[in-house]
Amino acid sequence: MKRCACLAGLLMVNAASAQDFSLHAYADGRLVSAPDETSWTQGGLGKTRYGDGGVQTKFGGAAVVGTAQITPALLAFGDVQFQNTDRATVDVLEAYLRYRPVSLSRWRWTLQAGEFFPPISLENNAVGWTSPWTLTPSAINSWVGEELRVFGAEGRLEWRGDIHTFELRTALFQRNDPAGNILSARGWSLSDLTYGLGSRLREPDIESEPTARYDPFQKIGDRTGWYGDLRWHATGIGSINLMRYDNRAYPDAHTASGVFAWRTHFWSLGATTDTGPITWIAQAMQGSTAVEPFDDTRFTTGFRSAFLLAGWNLGQWRPALRVEHFSTRDTGYEAGVVEGEHGNAITAALNWRPHDWLRFTAELLRIDSTRTQRADAGLSPKADFTQMQLSVRLLY
Repeated sequence: MKRCACLAGLLMVNAASAQDFSLHAYADGRLVSAPDETSWTQGGLGKTRYGDGGVQTKFGGAAVVGTAQITPALLAFGDVQFQNTDRATVDVLEAYLRYRPVSLSRWRWTLQAGEFFPPISLENNAVGWTSPWTLTPSAINSWVGEELRVFGAEGRLEWRGDIHTFELRTALFQRNDPAGNILSARGWSLSDLTYGLGSRLREPDIESEPTARYDPFQKIGDRTGWYGDLRWHATGIGSINLMRYDNRAYPDAHTASGVFAWRTHFWSLGATTDTGPITWIAQAMQGSTAVEPFDDTRFTTGFRSAFLLAGWNLGQWRPALRVEHFSTRDTGYEAGVVEGEHGNAITAALNWRPHDWLRFTAELLRIDSTRTQRADAGLSPKADFTQMQLSVRLLY
């Protein structure tokens, strides 16, 4: 909470002297028909945000986002979130300064420093790192919201043509050493529960002591991670981006409380385009994460996921449909035994925004998955989850 207050205070100081200041916010209430199985957020093995069955009324969350243009070249950005699904917390999702000098040529460069999301998500570009298409992001971007955050600096170089634009980003960061742990302990999930600075992520009870939690944003060891992202955009065509991420963590490093670093690296490929009123978003990710809790003992989890989303721009109405596949493969836990999961999900959503300040969303999420570790809890490895939500979101 002290970190949240310091970052919020810094933004307020910058805002006071800013040339231009803008504030955006949202608050979300929901009616949920939850799957019967207990959600992972409560220590169970459910893959959705909500669980334990029945029809429930829930607070979906709230966020306040501030942007201060301090000078024509310098911008301050802060995003603070409140949620109470896991625990009642007020977290800083992003807080950074961006320096972008005015450019009169085709070349432009940018330097950004602070806490921010790596440029992975093609879905979550609305206020408070939410999606304008669905309530629940894809498995890929659910994981990004849970465990991936940059605490460091990013440099960006752009070449802007009449039609084509090329952009190269690269960053150095620390404090993301536990990233990958949740994919090994729980596997993929589909949830819009986003964690920020000060959060503590919960592991399933069968994988650890009950109510075991860890801070996903901490430094364990002295190595610096990096990513590189290459992006091409063409007016009237769309965009493609390719990213390589590597946190370069020591897989045998750990804290005094027993939180281990996980060496996590992956490739991410994404593309967007429009055909008439339809926006298409496709993304795929493949990588691995590893830990060495004992000498000469290395546990590795390979992971992959991909999705295709189609969203219709129909004025006040925005229907969307997304299909996806996800899997993990665990090795090293027992000689000759390979464990993991594989599954598919389909999400259908209908958004109605009769006013700029009001959005209604109805969403149906269906997940079919098989995870071998469920047998450790005496459950069938195969499980189906259906979650329905009706959201009323107030926007400012």
